[in-house]
Amino acid sequence: MWELVKAGGWMMLPIILSSIAATAIVAERLWTLRLSRVSPPHLLGQVWRQIKDKQLNAQKLKELRASSPLGEVLAAGLANSKHGREIMKECIEEAASRVIHELERYLNALGTIAAMAPLLGLLGTVFGMIEIFGGFMENGMANAPVLAGGIAKALVTTAAGLIVAIPAVFFHRYLLRRVDELVVAMEQEAIKLVEVVQGDREVDFAEEAKA
Repeated sequence: MWELVKAGGWMMLPIILSSIAATAIVAERLWTLRLSRVSPPHLLGQVWRQIKDKQLNAQKLKELRASSPLGEVLAAGLANSKHGREIMKECIEEAASRVIHELERYLNALGTIAAMAPLLGLLGTVFGMIEIFGGFMENGMANAPVLAGGIAKALVTTAAGLIVAIPAVFFHRYLLRRVDELVVAMEQEAIKLVEVVQGDREVDFAEEAKA
């Protein structure tokens, strides 16, 4: 492995650093974007039980806001529910915008790495070819060690760039899709909350509240 890295030359360094950064982002986002953390399935039922039992005070709202991204969205709506349906919805939308921004953290960086890694590999290829033609010009004929070294550098950096880029593209698309799914789940819960609090809908949260 070390021999391959050496053959690739100094262009292997940014490619390796890119792979480390991409791995760290993917691991962190996979852990952060868990459904149980972002949108706990029984949270709305528990909140509704507190509302019915008149236990939802300022402290409970603070705890709800800190519990999860969905909790932050629900707490924003509940804190302004007395001002009417429209104000409640606006506050939920504002909180949701902040939450979505947090859910998408680092994904732009991952997409940049996915786009940049093949270009770094291509740049290594160009440097390798320059080294090859430089050997021709200096010696007037093909110099086998220089020729072999230049070809190795070209091939190794190109392969390394693709090895980094392909998983990065896959996980970038996957994580974006994951964020979309979580946002839809939170939106559905927030709509239920608005409708039941404003008296437009009756929902049985008994099962959810038991959890």
